[in-house]
This record gives sequence, structure tokens and C-alpha cells, in this order.
Amino acid sequence: MTLKSESIGLVKQQYFTFAEPPNELKLDSGKTLGPITIAYETYGELNADKSNAILVVHALSGDAHAAGFHEGDKNPGWWDDLIGPNKALDTGRYFVICSNIIGGCKGSTGPSSINPKTGKPYALDFPIITIGDMVRAQKHLIDYLGIRKLLCVVGGSVGGMQVLQWVASYPKSVQSAIPIATAAKHSPQQIAFDEVGRQAVMADPAWNQGNYYDSSKPERGLAVARMIGHITYMSDKSMEEKFSRKLKDKDYSFKFTTDFEVEGYLRYRGDNFVKRFDANSYLYITKAMDYFDLSGAKLIPKDKSIDVRFLVISFKSDWLYPSYQSQDIVRQLKIRGVDATYCEINSTYGHDAFLLEVEEETRLIKHFLKKTFHGYNIAR
Repeated sequence: MTLKSESIGLVKQQYFTFAEPPNELKLDSGKTLGPITIAYETYGELNADKSNAILVVHALSGDAHAAGFHEGDKNPGWWDDLIGPNKALDTGRYFVICSNIIGGCKGSTGPSSINPKTGKPYALDFPIITIGDMVRAQKHLIDYLGIRKLLCVVGGSVGGMQVLQWVASYPKSVQSAIPIATAAKHSPQQIAFDEVGRQAVMADPAWNQGNYYDSSKPERGLAVARMIGHITYMSDKSMEEKFSRKLKDKDYSFKFTTDFEVEGYLRYRGDNFVKRFDANSYLYITKAMDYFDLSGAKLIPKDKSIDVRFLVISFKSDWLYPSYQSQDIVRQLKIRGVDATYCEINSTYGHDAFLLEVEEETRLIKHFLKKTFHGYNIAR
């Protein structure tokens, strides 16, 4: 389902530091954090009146590297199929920004970062954060770049939560929003899956109450958490099409080994995840997801009005973030008179579809952004 087109080529990660003490960032928990470094990348050129900026916000295990190649890399950024010349987020037309969220482990300040007060990694001394805190930090980056109003904020899954939070927190700073495969709040089932993943990490003896940075890491616990996650990202049909009951060898081993190809795939995904992600970041980000709640009138309080256009996208086979949750978002927007378009894509890929259904997403997003950008410039 990939559209083959030109890549933006080599890109470099940049860093922005703010909230230097005593002007630390106040968090929703009441605690403060600073200094804060945000890793980010940009693609395309910002136009003269700075009206063509699009912020891409990533999912749980994503990072700032959304498109192009870092020097020496074999694989491009995680949304390279949608960002670049003539793609959904056309870098010949738009200035695209992607930053790593705070609490992460890919260049932005998180639990694995050095605490300036101790000279050691924060570990569990890192304060609990929310989606609101993540967006508050992103707003500092956008202000630093001199952008008064974003043409669009777009993202899937946890990224979709950040999209909604941007509208709730900074409605005058957003022209349009594209939340994909997401929810205004986690259901009990979604919270349950996150808690099982966290318990898998914390049950690993190597976790050591989060203090593992100078010793062996809780690799088995984090790998199991990722395996659980991958099961929820796929659909029954996509697993059947990809694996069915295929065996790794000709017959059963009659041992507790990886007899089935799906078992080998899950172990492979889990083992690779621990090489690139921090276990404590996994705990903090999933907790932020569970705390998130912009349901009902919380997205747009009754005493406020907003002028933000929405394109809400869901996928028919996504059972982790089922379509009814996106429909609930649209229903609330329509009640408040917001311009909202809803599209449910008939995909078999499950939750992973927001990364895989490139052709359909490109068609929808291209049309939506072209109309938004044209209308924005007329209004200006």
C-alpha cells in the first residue's frame, strides 16, 4: 500500500532547550521540569508569512525522525511515505515539523536524561507527565520557530491525542487538525492493556525500581510489553494473512520454543524494541495516555468557540482504537458547530493501518490540506 515517490534525502536532527531554572515548565501534576531539551526535525521551507507550517506528532514509540534519512541509515523516518515532495505532506508546499515528546528517549528530556541536580539519570525522579504537558512543550518549540499559527497538526494514535490537545489548549494557534486512529479518552480496555505492559516491565527484576541505567536493563519485561502491544496493533485478518498457523519447521517441536511463525515474529519485534527504547519512557508515556481525557465538552468548553477545521480518520479493522471512538469525537465537534469531516478507511491492517494505508491517507490529506491552505491564505 506504499506510493513510491521521491524522498527528501538526508536530514539532521536539531535541538531546542528552554525552561531553564528558575523558569521551569509547570506540569499538570503541579510539579516543575527544567531545563527541557526537545529534539526535532524540519522538512521543506517556511514561507515568508509563516503560514505553511504543519506539525506532525508521533505515536508511543515514535520520535522526531519522521522522514528522510540520517547519514548512514538504511531505512527512512517512520512516516517517510507521507512526508516529502508530492506526498500527502508535500514538502514542496509545506514546512513540516516533527519533535520527540518530553518523557521520550530519542533526544528530548525524559527519565533517561541526566538530572542536573544529581548528575545521574532522572529514572523515577522524573515527574509524571500528561499529553497536555507534551503539547505545552511543543508550543515552546513552535514559538521559538517564530510560527504564530500552524496550518495543521496531524498524528495517529497517541499522536492523535496530541492533535486534540493542541486544539483544546491553543485553538487560536491551529488552523486545522487531523487526528487519526485515536480517542478523546482511553476506555477501560485500553487502560488495561497499558497496565499489563507496565506490569511486565516492572516485574522484570532488572527494572530495579527504575534504577537500571548503570546495570542490566529490563529487556525481557519491555520485550513482553512490546509483544502485547503488537498483538493489539494488528487485526485478526491481518495476522491470518501474514502468519496463519505456519510453522517455523516442518512439525511441532513438542518443546516450549517458537513453533509458529507468529511466535517468532513477536519475539523478534520485542527483542528489537528494547534496542531502541527506554523502559521507563514506556511507563511514563503509557501513563500519560491513560490520564488523557478530552471527552464530552472538555475538548471545546461551552463558553468557548473555535475556528479549526477537522479531518478525523479511522480504520474499520482497528480494534485497539475502534471507529466508534473517532465517531464520538466527530459527534462532539458537530454538536459545537465545528467543521469536521469523518472518513473510515476499509483496511484489514488494524491499528497499524495509520502507518500502512498510504494511498488512501494521501488522497484524503492532500485534498484536505489544499483546501485548508487555500482558504487560510484568502482569509489572511
